[in-house]
Amino acid sequence: MSERYDFVREDVILHELSASGRVMVNDLAIRLGVSAVTIRKDLDSLEERQLLRRVRGGAVVAPAGEEGAFSERMRRDSTAKRELAQEVAGLVNDGDVIALDSSTTSFYLAQELLERRDLIVVTYGMRTATLLMDHSTATVVLPGGVLRRASGSLVGPFSNVLEGRGRIDKGFFGIATLSTQLGLLELSVEEANSKKSLVSACDQVIVTFQSSKIGRFGLHSWATAADVDAFYTDERASDEFVDAWTALGTPVVRVSGTGVSIQNVERSIDEVTSRQPRAVSE
Repeated sequence: MSERYDFVREDVILHELSASGRVMVNDLAIRLGVSAVTIRKDLDSLEERQLLRRVRGGAVVAPAGEEGAFSERMRRDSTAKRELAQEVAGLVNDGDVIALDSSTTSFYLAQELLERRDLIVVTYGMRTATLLMDHSTATVVLPGGVLRRASGSLVGPFSNVLEGRGRIDKGFFGIATLSTQLGLLELSVEEANSKKSLVSACDQVIVTFQSSKIGRFGLHSWATAADVDAFYTDERASDEFVDAWTALGTPVVRVSGTGVSIQNVERSIDEVTSRQPRAVSE
Protein backbone atom coordinates (compact mmCIF):
# COMPACT_ATOMS: atom_id res chain seq x y z
CA MET A 1 0.00 0.00 0.00
CA SER A 2 1.21 3.53 -0.76
CA GLU A 3 1.99 5.95 2.02
CA ARG A 4 -0.85 8.17 0.82
CA TYR A 5 -3.29 5.30 1.30
CA ASP A 6 -1.97 4.98 4.85
CA PHE A 7 -3.11 8.57 5.38
CA VAL A 8 -6.54 7.77 3.94
CA ARG A 9 -6.98 4.80 6.30
CA GLU A 10 -6.11 6.96 9.29
CA ASP A 11 -8.67 9.59 8.32
CA VAL A 12 -11.34 6.91 7.93
CA ILE A 13 -10.45 5.41 11.31
CA LEU A 14 -10.58 8.82 13.02
CA HIS A 15 -13.90 9.63 11.35
CA GLU A 16 -15.40 6.36 12.57
CA LEU A 17 -14.01 6.98 16.03
CA SER A 18 -15.54 10.45 16.19
CA ALA A 19 -18.89 9.08 15.04
CA SER A 20 -19.16 6.08 17.35
CA GLY A 21 -16.57 6.54 20.08
CA ARG A 22 -15.10 3.06 19.48
CA VAL A 23 -13.64 1.08 16.56
CA MET A 24 -12.87 -2.63 16.23
CA VAL A 25 -9.83 -4.05 14.45
CA ASN A 26 -11.55 -6.79 12.46
CA ASP A 27 -14.42 -4.53 11.46
CA LEU A 28 -12.01 -1.93 10.11
CA ALA A 29 -9.95 -4.59 8.33
CA ILE A 30 -13.03 -5.85 6.48
CA ARG A 31 -14.28 -2.38 5.60
CA LEU A 32 -10.91 -1.09 4.39
CA GLY A 33 -9.80 -4.28 2.66
CA VAL A 34 -6.54 -4.73 4.58
CA SER A 35 -5.25 -7.18 7.16
CA ALA A 36 -5.92 -6.95 10.89
CA VAL A 37 -2.15 -6.58 11.37
CA THR A 38 -2.20 -3.42 9.23
CA ILE A 39 -5.10 -1.97 11.22
CA ARG A 40 -3.33 -2.71 14.52
CA LYS A 41 -0.27 -0.83 13.25
CA ASP A 42 -2.49 2.09 12.26
CA LEU A 43 -4.10 2.17 15.69
CA ASP A 44 -0.73 1.95 17.43
CA SER A 45 0.56 4.87 15.35
CA LEU A 46 -2.51 6.96 16.15
CA GLU A 47 -2.17 6.18 19.84
CA GLU A 48 1.45 7.34 19.81
CA ARG A 49 0.15 10.71 18.60
CA GLN A 50 -2.48 10.72 21.35
CA LEU A 51 -5.33 10.63 18.85
CA LEU A 52 -7.01 7.57 20.39
CA ARG A 53 -6.58 5.01 23.16
CA ARG A 54 -6.00 1.36 22.37
CA VAL A 55 -8.22 -1.20 24.09
CA ARG A 56 -8.62 -4.93 23.61
CA GLY A 57 -9.90 -5.57 20.10
CA GLY A 58 -9.75 -1.96 18.91
CA ALA A 59 -9.61 1.60 20.18
CA VAL A 60 -11.69 4.29 21.86
CA VAL A 61 -11.61 8.08 21.85
CA ALA A 62 -8.67 9.49 23.80
CA PRO A 63 -9.64 11.16 27.08
CA ALA A 64 -10.25 14.86 26.51
CA GLY A 65 -8.66 16.44 29.57
CA GLU A 66 -6.46 19.45 28.90
CA GLU A 67 -5.28 18.08 25.56
CA GLY A 68 -8.74 17.57 24.11
CA ALA A 69 -8.79 20.66 21.90
CA PHE A 70 -5.36 19.98 20.40
CA SER A 71 -6.11 16.29 19.89
CA GLU A 72 -9.37 17.11 18.16
CA ARG A 73 -7.58 19.50 15.79
CA MET A 74 -4.94 16.84 15.14
CA ARG A 75 -7.68 14.48 13.96
CA ARG A 76 -9.21 17.05 11.62
CA ASP A 77 -7.97 16.98 7.99
CA SER A 78 -5.03 14.82 9.03
CA THR A 79 -4.34 13.53 5.51
CA ALA A 80 -4.03 17.01 4.04
CA LYS A 81 -1.90 18.21 6.95
CA ARG A 82 0.54 15.32 6.66
CA GLU A 83 0.95 15.68 2.90
CA LEU A 84 1.48 19.42 3.19
CA ALA A 85 4.01 18.82 5.97
CA GLN A 86 5.94 16.39 3.78
CA GLU A 87 6.15 18.98 1.02
CA VAL A 88 7.19 21.86 3.27
CA ALA A 89 9.77 19.71 5.07
CA GLY A 90 11.82 19.84 1.87
CA LEU A 91 12.51 23.51 2.64
CA VAL A 92 14.41 22.61 5.83
CA ASN A 93 18.08 21.66 5.64
CA ASP A 94 20.46 20.22 8.20
CA GLY A 95 21.81 22.99 10.39
CA ASP A 96 18.93 25.44 9.83
CA VAL A 97 17.54 27.68 12.53
CA ILE A 98 13.76 27.47 12.21
CA ALA A 99 10.65 28.61 14.07
CA LEU A 100 7.50 26.56 14.54
CA ASP A 101 4.28 27.89 16.00
CA SER A 102 1.90 25.84 18.18
CA SER A 103 -0.43 24.77 15.34
CA THR A 104 -1.16 21.14 14.54
CA THR A 105 0.20 21.89 11.06
CA SER A 106 3.58 22.66 12.62
CA PHE A 107 3.36 19.54 14.77
CA TYR A 108 2.93 17.43 11.63
CA LEU A 109 5.90 19.27 10.11
CA ALA A 110 8.01 18.55 13.19
CA GLN A 111 7.29 14.84 12.70
CA GLU A 112 8.87 15.11 9.24
CA LEU A 113 12.01 16.78 10.62
CA LEU A 114 13.04 14.30 13.29
CA GLU A 115 15.99 13.00 11.25
CA ARG A 116 17.40 16.45 10.37
CA ARG A 117 20.80 17.10 11.93
CA ASP A 118 21.97 20.14 13.88
CA LEU A 119 18.61 21.92 13.78
CA ILE A 120 17.86 24.77 16.14
CA VAL A 121 14.09 25.03 16.62
CA VAL A 122 12.45 28.02 18.27
CA THR A 123 8.89 27.18 19.27
CA TYR A 124 6.27 28.12 21.81
CA GLY A 125 4.37 24.88 21.15
CA MET A 126 4.89 22.55 24.10
CA ARG A 127 3.83 19.40 22.24
CA THR A 128 6.15 20.19 19.35
CA ALA A 129 8.98 20.86 21.80
CA THR A 130 8.35 17.56 23.60
CA LEU A 131 8.23 15.63 20.31
CA LEU A 132 11.58 17.07 19.22
CA MET A 133 13.11 16.52 22.65
CA ASP A 134 12.09 12.87 22.75
CA HIS A 135 12.74 11.87 19.14
CA SER A 136 15.35 14.17 17.60
CA THR A 137 18.75 15.73 18.25
CA ALA A 138 17.49 19.27 17.59
CA THR A 139 18.31 22.09 19.97
CA VAL A 140 14.90 23.34 21.13
CA VAL A 141 14.43 26.92 22.30
CA LEU A 142 11.28 27.81 24.27
CA PRO A 143 10.95 31.61 24.59
CA GLY A 144 8.56 31.22 27.54
CA GLY A 145 5.22 32.77 28.38
CA VAL A 146 1.88 31.86 29.90
CA LEU A 147 0.55 28.33 29.44
CA ARG A 148 -2.48 28.17 27.15
CA ARG A 149 -3.90 24.70 27.66
CA ALA A 150 -6.23 24.62 24.64
CA SER A 151 -3.28 24.88 22.25
CA GLY A 152 -0.57 23.45 24.50
CA SER A 153 1.49 26.60 24.06
CA LEU A 154 3.45 29.16 26.03
CA VAL A 155 1.99 32.38 24.66
CA GLY A 156 3.01 35.99 25.01
CA PRO A 157 4.77 38.90 23.28
CA PHE A 158 8.31 37.56 23.61
CA SER A 159 10.09 39.65 20.96
CA ASN A 160 12.45 41.01 23.59
CA VAL A 161 13.56 37.47 24.45
CA LEU A 162 14.71 36.86 20.86
CA GLU A 163 16.12 40.33 20.24
CA GLY A 164 19.89 40.41 19.77
CA ARG A 165 20.24 36.63 19.52
CA GLY A 166 20.50 36.41 15.74
CA ARG A 167 17.99 35.77 13.00
CA ILE A 168 15.82 32.71 12.38
CA ASP A 169 16.28 31.29 8.86
CA LYS A 170 12.72 30.15 8.26
CA GLY A 171 9.49 30.33 10.25
CA PHE A 172 6.59 27.94 9.68
CA PHE A 173 3.08 28.87 10.71
CA GLY A 174 -0.51 27.66 10.57
CA ILE A 175 -3.59 29.90 10.53
CA ALA A 176 -7.17 30.08 11.72
CA THR A 177 -8.06 31.85 8.48
CA LEU A 178 -6.89 34.67 6.21
CA SER A 179 -8.21 37.61 4.22
CA THR A 180 -6.70 39.97 1.67
CA GLN A 181 -7.94 42.92 3.75
CA LEU A 182 -6.70 41.95 7.22
CA GLY A 183 -4.01 39.38 6.46
CA LEU A 184 -3.49 36.24 8.53
CA LEU A 185 -5.86 35.79 11.45
CA GLU A 186 -6.22 33.91 14.73
CA LEU A 187 -9.16 33.61 17.11
CA SER A 188 -6.98 34.04 20.21
CA VAL A 189 -5.18 37.34 20.79
CA GLU A 190 -2.50 35.45 22.74
CA GLU A 191 -1.77 33.19 19.78
CA ALA A 192 -1.70 36.18 17.43
CA ASN A 193 0.80 38.04 19.62
CA SER A 194 3.06 35.00 19.85
CA LYS A 195 3.05 34.57 16.08
CA LYS A 196 3.87 38.25 15.60
CA SER A 197 6.88 37.89 17.86
CA LEU A 198 8.24 34.95 15.87
CA VAL A 199 7.51 36.54 12.49
CA SER A 200 9.55 39.60 13.42
CA ALA A 201 12.61 37.39 14.00
CA CYS A 202 12.34 35.31 10.78
CA ASP A 203 14.12 35.95 7.47
CA GLN A 204 11.53 33.82 5.66
CA VAL A 205 7.91 33.14 6.65
CA ILE A 206 6.13 30.07 5.27
CA VAL A 207 2.42 29.58 5.98
CA THR A 208 0.83 26.15 5.53
CA PHE A 209 -2.90 25.47 5.68
CA GLN A 210 -5.69 23.32 4.28
CA SER A 211 -7.99 25.02 1.78
CA SER A 212 -10.85 24.40 4.23
CA LYS A 213 -9.41 27.29 6.28
CA ILE A 214 -10.22 29.75 3.48
CA GLY A 215 -13.30 31.81 4.30
CA ARG A 216 -13.45 30.87 7.98
CA PHE A 217 -13.79 33.39 10.79
CA GLY A 218 -10.86 35.08 12.50
CA LEU A 219 -10.41 38.00 14.88
CA HIS A 220 -6.80 39.02 15.41
CA SER A 221 -4.33 39.79 12.64
CA TRP A 222 -0.71 38.72 13.09
CA ALA A 223 0.84 39.17 9.63
CA THR A 224 0.16 40.79 6.27
CA ALA A 225 0.82 39.55 2.74
CA ALA A 226 4.07 41.52 2.75
CA ASP A 227 5.32 39.47 5.73
CA VAL A 228 4.82 36.10 4.02
CA ASP A 229 7.20 34.53 1.50
CA ALA A 230 4.91 31.70 0.42
CA PHE A 231 1.65 29.90 1.12
CA TYR A 232 1.43 26.11 0.85
CA THR A 233 -2.03 24.64 0.57
CA ASP A 234 -3.90 21.82 -1.13
CA GLU A 235 -5.20 21.64 -4.67
CA ARG A 236 -8.74 22.59 -3.68
CA ALA A 237 -7.72 26.22 -3.24
CA SER A 238 -9.45 28.10 -6.06
CA ASP A 239 -7.78 29.98 -8.90
CA GLU A 240 -9.45 33.14 -7.61
CA PHE A 241 -7.77 32.66 -4.21
CA VAL A 242 -4.37 32.09 -5.81
CA ASP A 243 -4.73 35.10 -8.11
CA ALA A 244 -5.81 37.42 -5.28
CA TRP A 245 -2.80 36.63 -3.10
CA THR A 246 -0.37 36.52 -6.01
CA ALA A 247 -1.49 40.05 -6.89
CA LEU A 248 -0.47 41.07 -3.35
CA GLY A 249 2.98 39.57 -3.89
CA THR A 250 2.55 36.30 -1.99
CA PRO A 251 3.02 33.17 -4.12
CA VAL A 252 0.65 30.26 -3.45
CA VAL A 253 1.85 26.67 -3.91
CA ARG A 254 -0.90 24.11 -4.39
CA VAL A 255 0.79 20.85 -3.46
CA SER A 256 0.43 18.25 -6.19
CA GLY A 257 -1.66 15.18 -5.39
CA THR A 258 -3.44 16.61 -2.36
CA GLY A 259 -6.72 17.07 -4.19
CA VAL A 260 -6.88 13.40 -5.10
CA SER A 261 -5.96 12.37 -1.56
CA ILE A 262 -8.73 14.50 -0.03
CA GLN A 263 -11.19 13.08 -2.54
CA ASN A 264 -10.10 9.55 -1.67
CA VAL A 265 -10.60 10.24 2.03
CA GLU A 266 -14.10 11.59 1.40
CA ARG A 267 -14.98 8.63 -0.80
CA SER A 268 -13.63 6.12 1.72
CA ILE A 269 -15.53 7.77 4.56
CA ASP A 270 -18.73 7.71 2.50
CA GLU A 271 -18.22 4.02 1.70
CA VAL A 272 -17.51 3.08 5.30
CA THR A 273 -20.37 5.08 6.81
CA SER A 274 -22.81 3.57 4.31
CA ARG A 275 -22.15 0.09 5.69
CA GLN A 276 -23.62 -1.35 8.86
CA PRO A 277 -21.09 -1.84 11.69
CA ARG A 278 -20.11 -5.40 12.51
CA ALA A 279 -19.90 -6.68 16.07
CA VAL A 280 -16.63 -8.61 15.88
CA SER A 281 -13.71 -9.00 18.21
CA GLU A 282 -10.00 -9.04 17.50
